[in-house]
Amino acid sequence: MVLASAFHLNGNDLHVSASIGISLYPSDGSDAETLMRNADTAMYHAKDSGRGNFQFFTQHMNVTAQQRLMLENALRRALEGREFEVHYQPLYDLRDRSITGFEALLRWNAPGRELASPSQFIAAAEDSGLIVPIGEWVLREALGQAKAWQRDGRALTVAVNVSAHQLARPSFVERLRQLIQETPIDPGLLELEVTEGVIIEGAGDAREALDQIAALGVGIAIDDFGTGYSGLAYLKRLPIDTVKIDQSFVRDLTIDPDDAAIVTAIVAMAASLGVEVVAEGVETEEQLAELKRLGCYRAQGYLFARPMNASAVDKLLRSREVLSAD
Repeated sequence: MVLASAFHLNGNDLHVSASIGISLYPSDGSDAETLMRNADTAMYHAKDSGRGNFQFFTQHMNVTAQQRLMLENALRRALEGREFEVHYQPLYDLRDRSITGFEALLRWNAPGRELASPSQFIAAAEDSGLIVPIGEWVLREALGQAKAWQRDGRALTVAVNVSAHQLARPSFVERLRQLIQETPIDPGLLELEVTEGVIIEGAGDAREALDQIAALGVGIAIDDFGTGYSGLAYLKRLPIDTVKIDQSFVRDLTIDPDDAAIVTAIVAMAASLGVEVVAEGVETEEQLAELKRLGCYRAQGYLFARPMNASAVDKLLRSREVLSAD
């Protein structure tokens, strides 16, 4: 309770919290080094549990920590051994079902395993800092693919997710500029996706970085929009080109009036600000029809196509061009 109270410093109120890990002698260790190591492990679990709490050490925590370390080492080997792949999910204009661009999605193709999506390893990549080199690799691959599309006469955008760790690095914007120049490619064909949480937690620093990215001519999208509980007003203070409605609101759009109301509000606000709207996770024709009725005309989801590798994208584009010619 004492720590929860504000500290007054130079006219500002500062708030801190404590995450405490506890290990007990002799059940958790017979020497100081072991007890401190186990208490440290418990402290990280307290942080993962929302911070501002305490956790007693358990052997399960030790097993979890060892598994996380093994995963981090495997990710390092994967980056060095080029085990990662970029798959692409098309974004469609709902008025004529034309493809307007693709979202680049990371996949891990580890030998002897099934193809893994980011949900299975991205947390470990962020905790270890590996998200920075992995994220740069994805950017380089996606830019190269967009350049290949451009050479073939296809002006298709590619959207790449950017983590808070990447955006927080002072060198990120300059490195982004270098990658665009090295490709080289029209920066308008690249769109960076950040979540609401990244902007809210990063506050001023994140907004400054977004301003610098926008100055490069790169598009900016807010991913999973509507889940950050931040309201819509902050959009007008940011250089946002696109908001992507989270699939949790699309899933029950046709049966839940609250979801329909949320989508309606997002579409109306975005329209007033001149911002594009994309619906994520569209899986049924009923959802599609309702989105069009509400004024949302761009979407992605399994109804249209699952994420696919670059070779499959090329086949998809060629087949559509043949149909258009016919």
